[in-house]
Formats: sequence, C-alpha cells, structure tokens
Amino acid sequence: MKSYAWIVEHVRERDDAEHAFTQLPVVKSAAQLIEIPDDRYLSDLCRRVFRAGLKHSLVDSKWPAFEAAFLGFDPLKLSFMSDEQLESRMQNRALIRHWGKIKSIRTNALMVRELSETHGGFGQFIAEWPAEDIIGLWALLKKRGAQLGGQSGAAFLRMVGKDTFRLSPDVIAALKAQGIVDKAPTSQRDLQKVQDAFTLWRQQGGQPLSHISMLLAFTVG
Repeated sequence: MKSYAWIVEHVRERDDAEHAFTQLPVVKSAAQLIEIPDDRYLSDLCRRVFRAGLKHSLVDSKWPAFEAAFLGFDPLKLSFMSDEQLESRMQNRALIRHWGKIKSIRTNALMVRELSETHGGFGQFIAEWPAEDIIGLWALLKKRGAQLGGQSGAAFLRMVGKDTFRLSPDVIAALKAQGIVDKAPTSQRDLQKVQDAFTLWRQQGGQPLSHISMLLAFTVG
C-alpha cells in the first residue's frame, strides 16, 4: 500500500492537479455539526434518498415543495405521520411520487428523533462519531434508517459536512490498484480493510478522510 505522501505527489504530477486540489469537499468542525438543527439534517437525509437514481438538479428543484408538504422536516411531527397522511402526499404532483421513498421519510424521521433524544441532538451524535469507524456509522444509518444502503449513507454525511470517505468507482479502482481489496468492498472484512487504510493515511497526512478520498480518486484514470 502506498503512503499518503505518494498519493499527494502522484496527484501533483497530473496536468489537472490544480483542479484536483480545489475540488476537495468542505468538512465541518464538531461545533459546526452540533449547531445544525435536527430538521435540517432530516431534510438533507431525505433529499439524498430522493436523489438516488435521479438527477440531483431535478430533486433539488422540487425540494421547496417537499419542505412544505412534509412540515419543514420536523422529526417529531413526521415520525407520527399515519399511512393515510403519507398516502395523501402521493397525490401531490409537485412531489416525486415514489412510494418507497415517501415511506422512508417517516422511518428516517423516527431515527433522527430517537438519536437526537439519546445524544442531546442529532448533530451531537454525528459530531461525536469517530473517524476511525466511519463504516460503523454507515452501517448504523442503513440499519436504523430506510433507503440508506449503498452509497446513500456516505453521500448524506458528505452533504452535511461530516468527514467520510466515499467508495466511488475511481476510489475502488485505486484501492484495488494498491492491493487493499480485489473487488468492490461490500463484506465487513473488506470494508474494515478500507477503513484501516484510510485511518493510516489520515494519521500520516493529518488530512480529513474526505480529502484523502478525493485525492485517491485522482490517482487513477
């Protein structure tokens, strides 16, 4: 496995190196994550769910209508919505009327509410989760939430500014090239190998996981 210094040097040798280093994701501090209200976390989480498989610009253009139809994404109110109330939203032509994703809003509202109650705020929960076990946070979101498997959990975390790596095709290709995995990591064993590699690179370079992830993607192609 190559070092973090090798990754940086390899990217610097590219013709588009300046572009690579200016595209690094914004990572928020723990204090900034804690300040975000629960309803904003839930809104972004649900927006990520609806973005899956669709043009992001389409979903974003409809999001004001979702904010109005789903009570400003108040986790308490949405966690008590009845099936009939959810079904009524399926008649709203201003929304993306996907029943599975509409139902997921209530499940995810309950998750946000419960984690907020037990941790003193959903932002507190997100902020306190250690970077050394980011795959554990992915697993928790998938288990307790809805429609948060695959890339959705990590994509949501990236949206809100929580430090996380992403398993994009280029990142997977780079991980395979460095002998960390031999296929797209889906098993717990392979995911742990990836986590361990990113943890080591983070220790070597002192940089956020998301920055390492982006730079790693630029080492291929």
